Amino acid sequence: MRYVILVFFSINLLTAQVTFEESALDLGISITCEYTFLGNGVTFFDYDNDGLDDITVATALGDPIYFYKNINGNFVSQTLNISDNNARNKQINWVDIDNDGDNDLFITSDNSGNRLFENLGSMIMSEITSTSGMLNDNFPYYGASWGDYNNDGFLDVFISIRDPFIPNILYKNNGDKTFTLANVEAGLLTDGYMSFCSAFIDYDNDGDQDIYVANDKYANPNLMYRNNGDGTFTEVGNITGTNVSIDAMSVTVEDFNYDGWLDIYITNDPSNNVLFVNNGDGTFTDMAQSYQVTFNSSSWGAVFLDADNDKDLDLYVSGEGNGTESPFLSSAFYENISPSNFQLNNSAVPGDFAYNYGNAIGDTDNDGYPEIVVNNIDHENIFLWKNNTNTSNNWLKVKLEGTTSNRNGVGSFIEISINGNKQYRYTCLGEGYLSQNSATEQFGIGTETIIDYVKVKWLSGIEDIFYNVSSNQTLNIVEGSSLSISDFSEQIGLSFYPNPVDDIMNLDAKKEIESIKVYNLLGQLVMSSYPKAINCQIDLTNMQKGTYIVEIEFIDTLRSIRMIKQ
Repeated sequence: MRYVILVFFSINLLTAQVTFEESALDLGISITCEYTFLGNGVTFFDYDNDGLDDITVATALGDPIYFYKNINGNFVSQTLNISDNNARNKQINWVDIDNDGDNDLFITSDNSGNRLFENLGSMIMSEITSTSGMLNDNFPYYGASWGDYNNDGFLDVFISIRDPFIPNILYKNNGDKTFTLANVEAGLLTDGYMSFCSAFIDYDNDGDQDIYVANDKYANPNLMYRNNGDGTFTEVGNITGTNVSIDAMSVTVEDFNYDGWLDIYITNDPSNNVLFVNNGDGTFTDMAQSYQVTFNSSSWGAVFLDADNDKDLDLYVSGEGNGTESPFLSSAFYENISPSNFQLNNSAVPGDFAYNYGNAIGDTDNDGYPEIVVNNIDHENIFLWKNNTNTSNNWLKVKLEGTTSNRNGVGSFIEISINGNKQYRYTCLGEGYLSQNSATEQFGIGTETIIDYVKVKWLSGIEDIFYNVSSNQTLNIVEGSSLSISDFSEQIGLSFYPNPVDDIMNLDAKKEIESIKVYNLLGQLVMSSYPKAINCQIDLTNMQKGTYIVEIEFIDTLRSIRMIKQ
């Protein structure tokens, strides 16, 4: 079945036209979507690192996981050596657990336990569940979200368990392909909360990753775990105003209003969705009614995307209605039409009578316009909404590779600026409802052709910045790569030596150094000074051996360097 979507928006005059086309069959994807209790997720992620976003689909009990390799914009079914592939799978994560450059595979299930497969290279998979240190219990596992809560450079995982008595699980990555159950040492709550999904989020911009948890049923308020910076958490849902009691399904994190603070969109069944706008003071306010994104039907997955590359983020929401009974929606496309308003167009996906659950975004053909893949149940196929928007708007895509931080670059803030107007993206892995978006972050930049700068702040504290970046390209950024090649480095003339250092590090620059701050890899400030000079020294005599991040502030910029104390 094929649908063409023409969505028109007017602000006094016609200003934009967004066009999607349901193209799953046309692009080679054919899956019979059987009924699954509470649905399945979907992944739109380049699992083989060839530069094209592939699609991985979780399915009903008795059906296999489907792997669709992207070959020049078309998809071909691929068989991977995954044993016991007919469970009722919920979430599928492609994640580099050992920082070797290959994406490993993690699968949750609500009836057969979780499974972990190591990628041995060339997509040869080897199951390591039994040796990973993870529990082998058949708990009702749902969402899995990955982040580096202790800033050791390896991705940990928070797993949501939908049970009133069994608590959620936090596994600490030991860096050797094994994991340790960290609930007690991290200070997590010991009750069961009927949790569906979670997301790692730095809500207070302090450089470490907090965790927000979506809980089902009104008796279970949502949770916000604040990272204390020492490997422990404190639950602050009440303090932050995020302890809403609803039938929460999923968590979507993004800075949709570009104020530099991460916001949270939460789907709900069957009442209004929640849009928590970050107030920048450690609290949030629900603005879903004001922004007109309440959905007002049974909703599941949600994702922010700039569909027409006009510089603002739109919102797509999947729902459990079949779309034939007004006002109950099967899905909704919310166009961002002003800084404080979205517009719902019920014809965004006409003829969409499927029950929608997980959704994710990627770019099928690398044309810079994002597509949406949606997993359905009781339907002849999934949906792949091909973005055929015909505008002259330009774009930029950014792909990260961590070195000191985790290889996937998860937990990084990406900032771009055009004529002083900034946009932000935050990198997650395992988000929405049981899904995973592309690892390549996409920015719409309108008619502009040059971005003033692209800045990445990694979890390690290292900051990379690139100036005068051309549009309509994918910018691959390796952590620390701008520290020696940035044009601005020549202007400030910064040099630092020796490195590694025993006791004294020397810093010389052409510009006055305002301040120097030294952080450990947990993001904790261990030393600071304010030399206000172009030549200075740091006395490290009393510091322990290890790797540190030195943040050097000039009057008009910041530079971060990696320092080894020996």
